[in-house]
Amino acid sequence: MTKAELNALIRQKKSFLCIGLDTDLQKIPPHLLNSDDPVFEFNKQIIDATHQFAVAYKPNIAFYESLGATGWQSLEKTIRYLDNFKESIFTIADAKRGDIGNTSERYAKAFLSGEKGGLNFDAITVAPYMGGDSVKPFLSIAEKWVILLALTSNQGAFDFQTQKLETGKQLFETVIETSKTWGSPENMMYVVGATKAEMLADIRKIIPDHFLLVPGVGAQGGSLEEVCKYGINAECGLLVNSSRGIIYTSQGLDFAESAGREALKLQQLMAAELIKAGIC
Repeated sequence: MTKAELNALIRQKKSFLCIGLDTDLQKIPPHLLNSDDPVFEFNKQIIDATHQFAVAYKPNIAFYESLGATGWQSLEKTIRYLDNFKESIFTIADAKRGDIGNTSERYAKAFLSGEKGGLNFDAITVAPYMGGDSVKPFLSIAEKWVILLALTSNQGAFDFQTQKLETGKQLFETVIETSKTWGSPENMMYVVGATKAEMLADIRKIIPDHFLLVPGVGAQGGSLEEVCKYGINAECGLLVNSSRGIIYTSQGLDFAESAGREALKLQQLMAAELIKAGIC
């Protein structure tokens, strides 16, 4: 999906909601455990109940890999099911990969390629620590996106990401300034946690036109209003993720309907922000 297509989708749905499919067998409704593929069945019902309110879905790959071969099969079935909404849904593999060039090429093929064996996601999250040659292989596939970790929402972000360098800049600022030359606003996004919303204004000075993937709204305490205040640009430029705050709102037979209600609430708040910004 191109940037223009993603922007059009945001305007059409009046939403920049990304739903995280962090599907945990210990948290899904117990009645699903009797189905042939509980993980996929949960995902399918969540997607059916929420896709009209969301522009993106983000499976966290660890939840699938931890289940071995059956988990990978559930992931494949999920992404194939999302293909039914290909024109109206942006898909993100939250894999946080990044390694030497030839290894990254294989990761890119596994998650982004539409050829045999590839999952054909629109985007993948990538760790920047090993530098440009570990990231550029992901950028070599046309109309696919790298979402680079910049400033994350976890407490450990302060261990390294905000450390001051001799230049006077924080490490995450140097990561953004250096990495933005590897791609463009057409194929690179950045992860910036909602719990660091006040820093979005400074980040926007460095990358005014790039999309930002913003986790941490909802269960982690981030404020959608604050994210929009500091991070929205003329085209929106935001994908705001909610996982637990949507998918685990009920453990009962009504879990999908409950998720749909929560997704609608967020979509309505996002629509108001888009109108306020003059985008819709």
